[in-house]
Parts: sequence; C-alpha cells; structure tokens
Amino acid sequence: MNKNLRYVLVVLLIAFVAYVLWYFKSIVAYILISAVLSLIGRRVVNFLNKLRYKGFHVSNAISALLTLILFWTLLLVFFRIFIPLVANQASELSNINSEIVIENLRDPLQKLEVLMQKYNVSLNHDQSIEQYLTEKFIALVNVSALSGFFTSIAGVLGNIFIAAFSISFITFFFLKDKGLLHDGILLLFPDKYLEKIKHILASIKKLLTRYFTGIVVQITGIITLVSLGLTIVGVDFSNALVIGLVVGLMNIIPYIGPLIGAILGIVLGLATNLDLSFYSELLPLLGYMAIVFAIVQVIDNILFQPLIYSSSVHAHPLEIFLIIMIAGSLFGITGMILAIPTYTIIRVIAKEFFNNLKVVKKLTEKI
Repeated sequence: MNKNLRYVLVVLLIAFVAYVLWYFKSIVAYILISAVLSLIGRRVVNFLNKLRYKGFHVSNAISALLTLILFWTLLLVFFRIFIPLVANQASELSNINSEIVIENLRDPLQKLEVLMQKYNVSLNHDQSIEQYLTEKFIALVNVSALSGFFTSIAGVLGNIFIAAFSISFITFFFLKDKGLLHDGILLLFPDKYLEKIKHILASIKKLLTRYFTGIVVQITGIITLVSLGLTIVGVDFSNALVIGLVVGLMNIIPYIGPLIGAILGIVLGLATNLDLSFYSELLPLLGYMAIVFAIVQVIDNILFQPLIYSSSVHAHPLEIFLIIMIAGSLFGITGMILAIPTYTIIRVIAKEFFNNLKVVKKLTEKI
C-alpha cells in the first residue's frame, strides 16, 4: 500500500474514532467516571478479599458490591449534610435587602471612594463606587437569577437516575473483574504492541490511583480544616460548612483553585454577616477568616499538594503549573481540572514510545 495512502487512512480512522467518542460522549463519560471510581475502590476490594474467618472468604462479587454500597453511603451522607445547608444559604442570600446592605456599608464605601480618587483610580466615569457595587450586589442576589440557577440544576438532575444506574453498573463490574477494563483496552491494539501497552496501563493505573486518592484526601481535609477554623473564629457552623465545601471543591483546580475558593469564602462570609457592625465586628471577622484560609493553604502546600503532585504524578511543580495554564487557556476550568491526569497519561505513553527523544527522557525520568 502506498505510504501516503496509509497515512490518509490512519488520519481518517482517528477522525472516525474521535467522532464516535464525541457522539457517545455520555457513555464515554460514564465509563471514565467508573474507571476513576474503580481505581479509588480497588484498595477496598483488595482489603475485603483478604478477610478470612474459619475458612470463609469474601468473593470478588461481594467485595465489589460492598465497595459500591460504601461509595453510595458516603455520597448520600454528603448530600444529606450539604444540600440543605446550600439551599438554606441560597434562600438567605435571595432575601437580603440590598438597600439596607448598601446603607450599612455607606461609610466604608465613601472612604474607599475618597482613597481611589486620591490615587486617580476609577471603576466607571459615570458611576460612583457605591452605585457600581449596588448594581453588582443586586445582580448577585437577584431572586430570578437564583431561580434560574436552580431550574437549570433541576434539568440536569432529570437524567440523574440513568447516570447513577449506569455508573454504578459499570463500576461494579470494573471492581468485580479486575482485568475487565485492562483486557478491553488491549483488544484495541495489534499484538506487536501488547507488551508496551500493558506496561503503559500498569504505570497509568499506579500513578492515577495515587492522584485521585490524594485528591479525595485533599478535599476532605480542606473541608474539615476550613469548617473547624471558621467555626472557631465565630462563623455560624452551618455557614462554615458551606464555605468549607466551596473552598474544598475549588481546590480541585490546582494552584488557582485555593485563591478562588478563598475569595468566594470571604464573599459568602460577608453576605451572611451583614447585620454586624462593619468596623467593630464584620471587618475583624473577615480578617480572621482570611487568616484561616491562609493557614489552611499553608497546610495544603506543605502536606496535601506534595502528596498529590510530587508523590503521585512525579512531575516538577513548575512543569505542572505551565500545563495547567495551557489547559486553562485552551479549555477553561474543565481543562484545568483534567490537565494533570491527562498530562500523566501522555507522559507515560511518550516514555514508552518516544523515550529516544531528549525532551521526553527528561520529562519522564521520574516515572
């Protein structure tokens, strides 16, 4: 076969596979989520399989079922705790009287405006800072906007049963049959590449298992630390839990996520404590909240992030940062979240097939 024709056929085949994956993107998403859950739950299955009592041992099917039940229990507990708190927080925000808020903040806003005028800083030539913030605040707590948000959430939840059943069904068999996903991937490649593909899959499994387990530990740890810290400094416990949840989930976005989470946490803390005196109570409270976020961030940098980024994916922090920035520029927040696992897979594949290149050898020397 002509070499050029072969290249054309390969490109067409890749394009066809990409189209099929896009067309069945929901099913692909279910499989990927199930694969991640099976990576996290594999250790639980292995632990249960080792249990022995008077000659009785737990079968793979029972271990997989118990692990799946554990996942569902944790998920239901999570929703049972946080969904009512989030709904209550949204209700409180929608009932805030924006005129009273602006009135309470008028004095500090006027001082801020004088300071900005002194240094020739302006937001808009036609608006004062009070008018600008009033407009933005009204938009933030607009009831119709919140209603629209929950309507869109309800639309997403309309298909939740199908997604939950599909992911549970697939995850069960991935947990029960250890080599099911592994063997299915091997079927897609010619025999001459099987050894390399096996080695790639083993490396990816090892690295991503550490990574996703580390992410779960990080989120849980940050939610716990932020909630406890904010409660100690005077934030209502239910509000502290919601802010802790926001900050913890934002940490899924590497490097930039903690900053976004802290800013959102400060905004929520401000919005839910507007009845306090600004100078004597509210301002000190916001300062204490900032200290809590700073302490948690230090703990995250010292304890959690080295565990996730260095020990799990074996990449230099600067390398990870650049990859995240590139992914964020191309694909937004989703790209930033998926950047590290995707980059890990690419590095493993490159090491196996292109290790003769200097740049590949340097980037993959630790994996």
